[in-house]
Amino acid sequence: MAQDYILAIDNGTQSIRAILFDLKGNIVSKSQVSLEYISEQPGWTEQRAEYFWEKLCEACQKLWSATTIAKSAIAGVALTTQRGTVINLDRDGKPLRPAIIWSDKRRTTGLAPVGGLWGAAFALIGMSETIAYIQAEAEANWIRTHQPEIWNKTNKYVLLSGYLTYRLTDRLADSIGCQVAYMPFDYKNLAWSGPRDWKWQAIPMSREILPDLVPPTGILGQITVDASEQTGIPKGLPLIAAASDKSCEALGSGSLESHIACLSFGTNATVNITSKKYIEAIPLIPPYPAAVPSAYSSEIQVPRGYWMVNWFKQEFADREIALAAQQGLAPERLFDRLVESTPPGAGGLVLQPYWSPGLRIPGPEARGAIIGWNDTHTRAHFYRAILEGLAYALREGKERCESRSGVPVTELRIVGGGSQSDAALKITADIFGLPAMRLENYEASGLGAAIDASVGLKLHSDFATAIKTMVRPSHVVEPDPNMRTMYEQTYRTVYQPMYKHLQPLYQAMHLSAQMQEV
Repeated sequence: MAQDYILAIDNGTQSIRAILFDLKGNIVSKSQVSLEYISEQPGWTEQRAEYFWEKLCEACQKLWSATTIAKSAIAGVALTTQRGTVINLDRDGKPLRPAIIWSDKRRTTGLAPVGGLWGAAFALIGMSETIAYIQAEAEANWIRTHQPEIWNKTNKYVLLSGYLTYRLTDRLADSIGCQVAYMPFDYKNLAWSGPRDWKWQAIPMSREILPDLVPPTGILGQITVDASEQTGIPKGLPLIAAASDKSCEALGSGSLESHIACLSFGTNATVNITSKKYIEAIPLIPPYPAAVPSAYSSEIQVPRGYWMVNWFKQEFADREIALAAQQGLAPERLFDRLVESTPPGAGGLVLQPYWSPGLRIPGPEARGAIIGWNDTHTRAHFYRAILEGLAYALREGKERCESRSGVPVTELRIVGGGSQSDAALKITADIFGLPAMRLENYEASGLGAAIDASVGLKLHSDFATAIKTMVRPSHVVEPDPNMRTMYEQTYRTVYQPMYKHLQPLYQAMHLSAQMQEV
């Protein structure tokens, strides 16, 4: 029997999905299992590492019960996961503590700054605060400081992708494309950092506790007998290296060239541009590994981006929740009606969507803001302002990438849960002044992983062929010239100056919060 199918496992933030793709990029079967997290203290987000494996097994078993495709027709498996979730393993490969999830807010204070020539260089170029931020945010530093007994027992320190790879193949390895975390990784050379790199001083650990790395499309290992029994995946199938969820989304959208921007309307909203060149969209902040070997993904992130839609639902949408329950719909399906009931520009409301701070853009002091309120505004105006603010922030990120690369963006590919909103698509096209394309396949991250597998297994000769065959547009929205003019004026005269004017207030509030921590 011809092996014409690929199993993609996509462990996102909100759920884990097992998806069977054919070689034309069609989903032939899919299962989905929701994920939950534990917060023992305010700001903490954890979960048992075994929980993710249990949910992966559950998702796979649900898939087999829902499909008529013979397992013998599956050529291989690819894995993509959420980024920055870290796990400590002992000598037997057992987790020593719960996984710390990427959204965890704990910080480590009082760490010794990076010293020597590196410290002097960072001080000279004004980067000392950024390096201190990285040190404080690094989960490894928190574990080493507050749980030294755990750190001393750690034999391997891996990302979620590495842990699931280990459970599937019994090999402690991971894809280069998954390395997006506070770890000693050389983003330019796409390898663990050299012995003189400052990262070993900022985040001290032994090179030996880090896993082997394999480039995207390479073979990570084969499905073991034990993994096969628990998941139902045929033993011996190759596990092909893919990449992190955002990089796989970019590949799954067909964004292989620098003039194409992939906008991810997910929990974290991002603009990603894939390039063979190493380009720092923000100086000294590296691009991430792409889902393509020896390539980079320049990314600007809006932390807690389309999470704001869920936040709005929880805080302001009781009416839609009740109505959706009556009609058997998801509440978000009714949110486009809120947008349609308000004029473009949200009646003068302008929102800066920094509900969560960033590393450099926005800075660690950043907070969200909305200006322009008057007595005519409603929650519908507020919701439109959220979508417009996110589009403004992503456009600003796109322009930063363009200014560094010298290549203008001419195409937008929209992925993620928010891409299903026609209102969000229309607002994006008008604010960017570019056509906004939604793809036929909503599961862009899983599709990107499947594309990696198809190329790695030689089922498609190269990435260009795979994308031409497996990625298809569904809907394209052209910008309205009249709306473009209005949004352009607001973007240049109101949105862009907002951060500069509000930053002193943010810094004062940030300093006050730090003093309270002490």
